[in-house]
Amino acid sequence: MALLEVRDVVMRFGGVTAVGGVSFSVEERQICGLIGPNGAGKTTLFNIISGIYRPSEGSVTFAGTNTTALPRHAMAPLGLGRTFQNLALFRSMSVRENVLAGAHSAGHAGFFANALRLPAARREEAVAARRADELLALLALRDVADIAVSDLPFGTQKRVEMARALISQPKLLLLDEPAGGLNHGEVDELARLLEEVRASFDLSILLVEHHMSLVMRVSDKVVALDFGKKIADGTPHEVRTSPEVIRAYLGDGHDAHAA
Repeated sequence: MALLEVRDVVMRFGGVTAVGGVSFSVEERQICGLIGPNGAGKTTLFNIISGIYRPSEGSVTFAGTNTTALPRHAMAPLGLGRTFQNLALFRSMSVRENVLAGAHSAGHAGFFANALRLPAARREEAVAARRADELLALLALRDVADIAVSDLPFGTQKRVEMARALISQPKLLLLDEPAGGLNHGEVDELARLLEEVRASFDLSILLVEHHMSLVMRVSDKVVALDFGKKIADGTPHEVRTSPEVIRAYLGDGHDAHAA
């Protein structure tokens, strides 16, 4: 069974259908790219998968659990981590503090154990600190660990947000425009990092991304949307050469050779 199953998902906002009956799956240890022109419904679908929106129709199953009606706060404990297109960091806090903030969703000690500093809470803090150190090293953040996030370049802040999502040890990492605002060198480094993260954490990655070369380089499969509908689903080569995808990006009058 696939790790993530999206089945016949529809999302309406008033009289507007933002997502119209989309189905696809993400397997374990797979990198899946979700692409499409502006307004294709990518972010809406991401918000449905992560529990921010509840779909008008259809279902989402993650790790064997139907999550369609679950509240947003229930998603992280199931093993779902996410970054955002617009950075959602605590800007006055240090890099290390931001990363450790992501560990709270995986904690089990409870409010009173943490408030009273009971042994269970101290053990969880020690585990979180160790994971944070490992992530800071992996994502090349060790040298800036104690610097306020607001004082760091945008590309570095992106890595901080990824580290915060990874500290809870998700089974599926949702990345919303991870290459946005990065230069060519940083995009190349991101591609290498995504492959390393997948291997190191034995997880799946679903990324929404406009940077086509990145998607085609790192993805095992690609799902293409246009006007809220799925128009292609397959390997990067299959999607890249799909006439419907080419038409969506380039308009009529282009054939597969134009790609």
